[in-house]
Amino acid sequence: MASPYPRSTAAIAGHPVHAALVPFPIVCFVLTLLTDLAYWRTANLMWQNFSSWLLFAGLVGGGLAAVAGAIDLLSRAEVRAQKPAWPHAVGNLVVLCLAFLNSLVHARDGWTGVVPWGIVLSVLTVLLLTVTVWLGRAMVFRHGVGVRAS
Repeated sequence: MASPYPRSTAAIAGHPVHAALVPFPIVCFVLTLLTDLAYWRTANLMWQNFSSWLLFAGLVGGGLAAVAGAIDLLSRAEVRAQKPAWPHAVGNLVVLCLAFLNSLVHARDGWTGVVPWGIVLSVLTVLLLTVTVWLGRAMVFRHGVGVRAS
């Protein structure tokens, strides 16, 4: 029996790779904001170092998730036809660009690497990420993208 839902092309044993990878960069970018705020309040350099590493890990994980998501998006017309598909994809590319820019800002020394532009970029990243996560969840829970019919 054919599934009524658009299936995932980038899947291992029927499990979508994109859905498995996205939590990692989400957590890293949210924690970056929290460690930036901790640095701003304490001026303890450890927090700035944590932010830099979290940005790096989030960019690597986000890049892998983007590749898996792009495979699903570009290889399946029924995925591209979903209303939230393109805003989700483009929004996440913007999130990765903001995080990369934030990583460059964090490469500066100490206070100037976080205050004010590091915090501003972290806030923008998390705000946009909230929207793109909402759109991605809508694709799964409303449109059934990557869901196997039982």
